[in-house]
Amino acid sequence: MGEPTRDQLKAARPDNAEDREELQNVRDQIAFYEAAYRDGDSDLTDGAFDELQDRYQELADSLQIPQEDRLDRTPGADHTDGFVQREHRMPMLSLEKLTPNRRDTHGESVPIAEQLTHWYTRRRKDLEIPEDALPLLVEPKIDGISVSLLYVDGALSRAVTRGDGKKGDDITRQVKAAKAVPAKLKGVGGTLEIRGELYWPNHAWEAWNKKLEEAGEKLVTNPRNGCAGLMKRKDPKGLHKAGIRSFLYQVPWVEGVTLPPTQSEVLAWLAQAGADVYLDEIRVCATAQEALAYCGGYNERRASLPYEIDGMVIKLDELRHYGQLEGTGHHPHWAVAYKFAPERKPTKLLGIAVQVGKSGKLTPVAELEPVFVSGTTVSRASLHNFVELARKDVRVGDTVYVEKAGEIIPQVVGVELSERVPSSVSFVRPTVCPTCETGVLEEEIFVYCPNPACPDQVRERLRHFASRAAMDIDGLGASTVDQVVDQLAVRSPVDLFNMQRDGLIGLERMADKSVDNLLAGLEAAKGRGLTRVLIGLAIRHVGTTMAEDLTRYFGSAEAMLDFAGRYASGDQEVIERVGPDKGSGAIEGMARKSADSIFTELNSATLREVFAGLGEAGVKLLAVTAAIEAVEGIAGKTFVITGTLPTLKRTEAAEKIKSAGGKVSGSVSKKTDFVLAGVDAGSKLAKAQKLEVTVIDEAALFEMLKATPSDPE
Repeated sequence: MGEPTRDQLKAARPDNAEDREELQNVRDQIAFYEAAYRDGDSDLTDGAFDELQDRYQELADSLQIPQEDRLDRTPGADHTDGFVQREHRMPMLSLEKLTPNRRDTHGESVPIAEQLTHWYTRRRKDLEIPEDALPLLVEPKIDGISVSLLYVDGALSRAVTRGDGKKGDDITRQVKAAKAVPAKLKGVGGTLEIRGELYWPNHAWEAWNKKLEEAGEKLVTNPRNGCAGLMKRKDPKGLHKAGIRSFLYQVPWVEGVTLPPTQSEVLAWLAQAGADVYLDEIRVCATAQEALAYCGGYNERRASLPYEIDGMVIKLDELRHYGQLEGTGHHPHWAVAYKFAPERKPTKLLGIAVQVGKSGKLTPVAELEPVFVSGTTVSRASLHNFVELARKDVRVGDTVYVEKAGEIIPQVVGVELSERVPSSVSFVRPTVCPTCETGVLEEEIFVYCPNPACPDQVRERLRHFASRAAMDIDGLGASTVDQVVDQLAVRSPVDLFNMQRDGLIGLERMADKSVDNLLAGLEAAKGRGLTRVLIGLAIRHVGTTMAEDLTRYFGSAEAMLDFAGRYASGDQEVIERVGPDKGSGAIEGMARKSADSIFTELNSATLREVFAGLGEAGVKLLAVTAAIEAVEGIAGKTFVITGTLPTLKRTEAAEKIKSAGGKVSGSVSKKTDFVLAGVDAGSKLAKAQKLEVTVIDEAALFEMLKATPSDPE
C-alpha cells in the first residue's frame, strides 16, 4: 500500500492559511507533550513525537519561517521547578537519526541502509580515510533518560540530566536513593564524567504497574516516561524499590585518568570498574554493511530483551577521531542513532467514540476492527486529542495504522490514504458533551465538558476520589462505584459518606463483611486531611504537588475558600499574592493563569456545597501534619529560609524543620539560629552574614536531620 508523497498532499491542499493553522497546532502539541514528558506523564511514543517535530520542520520550511522564529532545535529542555540546574562542562547533545520513514525533498522514501551508507561515507571523507578502514562500535539504544555522572576519586559526586544540552537538572539525591548507578568505582582515581542512560527494566516496571492496577490507580504508560517521572520526585524516599538501572556508555572528559584509545576498550574499562556496561550486547564492526546487519539482527531480538530499546547507536570506535570531526548545535558527527520501526499493523476504523474524563476532558477513541499488535488483540486505540485527530485527518471507514506506545498502549499513528473511500467525511469536533449535551469549552489543545453533574464525569470523579492516590477508600472499587451511582443515586463525594448499611447490603457481591469493610474504609478516609481531599476532587490544574502547596499555604478549607471568593471578586490584595509566573508569588508553584482556573472552580456553588457537606459528614478539612519527632540540633532552634534550594521547595524545607521540632521565621534577627540559603538568597543572606548568623545549605540541613541525600530513609 503506497502512501501519497508530501508534494501530492500539498498539491491537493495548497492553501497557506491551512498550513499556518496546522503549524500552530503542531507547535502547541509539541509544547504540551514536552511539558508532559518533563512531568513523566506523556502517553506519546518517541516515534510519534519525532513525527510531530518532523512535520513542524516541513511546514516551517514550506512557509519559509526564519530559523530564529522556529522551535529550538537543541535537545528538549527537561527542567523541573525546584531542581537546581548545573552547567555541562561539554555540551550533551542528541544524535542524528537514521529512521525507517525518512523521505527526501521530493517525497520519496530513503531506505535506512542508504542513510547509513551516506553517513559513513561522509565521515570517511571528513577524516580522509580510505574505504573500509573506519571501524564502528554498535550498541543498543536503551529507551531511558540521559544522565551525566561526575566521579571524584572513584565516588559519585553529582548526577545531572541532559536538559537543553548546555545545562540540566541536578538529580543527585534521586539517583543515589534509587541506587541506579555505582556509588563507587573500583580502582579509579582522579576526576571524570561518565554519561549514560537511566532506565526502568521491563520486569520492574510491570511489577510497579501491577501494584497500581490492584490499587485502581492510573498505570505508568511506558518505562521511559515512568523513569523520567521517578527521577524528578522531590522526595526520593523509597526510590530504591522501583528498580531503576543504568547503562553507561561514554567518558567525555577526565582529569588525572588515562583512558584507552578506543570506545570499545573504554567500555571494557568501565565494566572492570563496576559500571553497568553490557559488553555482550556491543559489537565492533569493520564496515557500515556489517553494522547494518547487526542492527537488523538485534531488532529481531527486541521482544525477548529485559529492557525497552528504540534502536541502536553507531559510533566511530577510535576516540582520536571525535575531536577531528565538527558537529552541529544539535548533534555530534562521530555517532548516529539507528531507529527501529515499531510494529505497526493496518486495520479498519469502525467508529470514533468520545470519552469524558473526571475533569471533563473529552478524548477521541478509535473503535477498530480487531487486529493483533505486539502480542495482544487490539479493538480500541488512542487518538490523543482533537487537534491531532484533525492533523492526521483520521476518518471513520479509513484503513489506519496501529502501534503501541511503550508496547502497551494502542494508538492510531497514520492513515492509508490510497484506500480512503470518496464518500468519507472528516470527524467534526464536538460542540456539546456526548453524555449531557452541555456546550463544551476549549483550553489549549483540549476540549472540556464544563458540567460537573455530567454522569460520565460523576462516575470517573468518584472512582478517582476513592483511589489510593486520593482518599484511599478501602472497599470502594470501580464496580462498586458503578453500583452506588446507578442504584443508590450517589452523585458526589458527600453522598459516599452518607451511604447507609441498608442500601449497601442489597448491592451485588456486597454481603455483610464487604459492607463492613466499605463502611470502615469510609470512616478511615475522613481523617486523611485537606491535601487528599483536594487531590480527590479532580479540580483542573490541581495535582498532588499543587494540592500540597495549597494546603501548606492555607492550612484549612475555610481559609482557602475565603481566599477563592475574594480572588474571584477581583480583590487586588489577594490577586497580587499570585505571581504572573510559576513560583513568583506567595503560593509556590502557582502562576496567574492556573490561579484563575483553580480559584474560580473553588468558588463555584458546586464545590462550596461539596466542602460544606464533607465537613458536616466529619471529613477533616485541615492540613494533616506529621507528628513532631525532636531532632537534636534542630529542636528549639529558629530557622530562616531564603533563595531557591536544590531539590526542596521552601515550604517543604519548613515542614521538615517543624517536624524535627524547629521553628521557621520570615525575617533574620539576632534570635535567628540558622539561615538556610539557596540560589539568589538576597538581602536575608546579607543580613545573616552581618549579624554573624550561621548559614547552612540544603545538604547541611539533611545532615542535621540525619536524612542524607544518599540515604533518604
